[in-house]
Amino acid sequence: MKNMIIFGDAQNMQELENNSIQLVVTSPPYFNAPFDYPDLFESYDEFLKLIRNVARELKRVLEEGRIAAFVVDDTLIEGRKYPIVADVTKIFIEEGFKYRERIVWVKPEGYIRISKRSGVLLQHPYPMYYYPDNLQESILIFQKGDFNYKKIPQELKEESKINLQQYQQEKWYLNVWQITNVLPTNNRIEKGIAAFPEEIPYRLIKLFSYKGETVLDPFMGSGTTLKEAGSLSIY
Repeated sequence: MKNMIIFGDAQNMQELENNSIQLVVTSPPYFNAPFDYPDLFESYDEFLKLIRNVARELKRVLEEGRIAAFVVDDTLIEGRKYPIVADVTKIFIEEGFKYRERIVWVKPEGYIRISKRSGVLLQHPYPMYYYPDNLQESILIFQKGDFNYKKIPQELKEESKINLQQYQQEKWYLNVWQITNVLPTNNRIEKGIAAFPEEIPYRLIKLFSYKGETVLDPFMGSGTTLKEAGSLSIY
């Protein structure tokens, strides 16, 4: 087992060989998100260019048939909503990936950041004043080509077997996952980073990789994917 952190550009991952990665679990910095990344990008087009360049690199480094999972959400900035989920999906399809699935990650009510959107209707209880608070994010699942199930040895399949009791009790089988989000904090590592909860990479790694395989997070953030991949490498 080997963990590696590379400080570089996710748009040019020259350190990684072609077809050397078995799973990607990541979340790009949300386009100029007011709470976490204000003014990070000069324009929305610049953000989309980043996503396209990273998608091309992931197509190169991913092994045939393997998965790239992106946690993203539309972003509201000064009253304008940017369709990030739709645009990221479009870009990955254009770059040759198959759009396999969209999982909706739902956060518990009361655990979201303060929003004034839903309060508009309380002040003006009339049609056209409706702006809902957002309790969800999307986990987009893209696949590079087709996976050859026959090439995985039976012994490795057994070593990587999914706990069906956990699968059923926690309802992994649904395309809606109820998971508490990481709350805003002054913690040195998490501050200023929109970190996703450990449960998300944990599930994705269990569902889409085999024991001992290589998991990549091109954006890394606070290192949640790295942490879970390291802990699961011995399961």
